[in-house]
Amino acid sequence: MNRILRDLILICRMVKIEHSVFALPFAYMGAFLAARGWPGLGNMALLTVAMVAIRSFAMAFNRLADLDIDRENPRTQDRPLVTGELSRGFTIAFLAGTALVFVVMCALMNPLCLALSPVAILWSGFYSYCKRFTKWCHFVLGSVLGLAPVAGWLCVDPVLTLPATLFLFGVTFWVAGFDLLYACQDRLFDRERGLHSIPARLGMKAALGISTLSHLVTAIFFLLAGWAAGLGAVYFLVASAVGVVLLWEHRLISAEDMSRVNLAFFTLNGIISVALFLGVILDLAVNAA
Repeated sequence: MNRILRDLILICRMVKIEHSVFALPFAYMGAFLAARGWPGLGNMALLTVAMVAIRSFAMAFNRLADLDIDRENPRTQDRPLVTGELSRGFTIAFLAGTALVFVVMCALMNPLCLALSPVAILWSGFYSYCKRFTKWCHFVLGSVLGLAPVAGWLCVDPVLTLPATLFLFGVTFWVAGFDLLYACQDRLFDRERGLHSIPARLGMKAALGISTLSHLVTAIFFLLAGWAAGLGAVYFLVASAVGVVLLWEHRLISAEDMSRVNLAFFTLNGIISVALFLGVILDLAVNAA
């Protein structure tokens, strides 16, 4: 029993389970919007398990693909695969298991979700190699999480719609914007290692400027998505507040002071995803009353 608990804790560390707060609310948002209310317990259960599975697959794949890099980076030397607390064989088995669970959940949703499941798996793995050849890897990562609202929508209604697409672009720029902030920590290591990232290739000031612009674009897409979805005043009030917070977070850090990067990266953006989801729920409830 102790071994199982230890392995579970190590897996949660490897996949950074706490970062599920970024994608899961957007998946739920897509489901609620497609249903114009409660999507049903069955849909929510399938969607939750599928999202946890694909996100766990993507993170574990990244840790395995980057193992040689993580061994050299001082910031990542305590990761379970680097320390040997988890083995490559265990991680490969974990990858197979999470991929299988994801495909089964998609099959239980509808034929379109099943047909798209291999694409989602391949795309979530492809991100891990992008920093080896393009500095725009942050936007590839953003597009992986950007699939969350589309996945939620397709789970309930297997038709690609304008609101889901606009949320996809909003989440893509949102994630890219805060990943740029996080990547600033590794700019010197990435440059020495020959890896590609905007901070490493273009410098800190350019990275912070592109991050700010990305979050400005994010705020616009979130407003456009709400308009396309026919949402009302409650949502637009929340989305406007989210836009303000997104731009304010860039005042927390600068090229000279990155000490509050974790506040800007995790805390504020975790609040943003949950707040926007609650805004959708409240707006749908008000409109239905």
